[in-house]
Amino acid sequence: MERKDSYQYVRDLLIQQFEVPAEAVSPEALLADDLGIDSIDAVDMIVHMREVTGERITPERFKTVRTVQDVVDIVDREIA
Repeated sequence: MERKDSYQYVRDLLIQQFEVPAEAVSPEALLADDLGIDSIDAVDMIVHMREVTGERITPERFKTVRTVQDVVDIVDREIA
């Protein structure tokens, strides 16, 4: 998966699984404040991301995630 594909994957995940409006998703969008993603959603997101990364992303690592780009960066690191 290429970097641009990682962003598209995260974007699609937010729109399809968490019903975030497409126009709200941007790299700098804050997960909690702008998109309404709470801690339970974050755990669900980690589970979905496992499909792509093949790795387990721990909730502890996800605690520093604030923006959509932060999520993309984690996906990129895991698939690299």
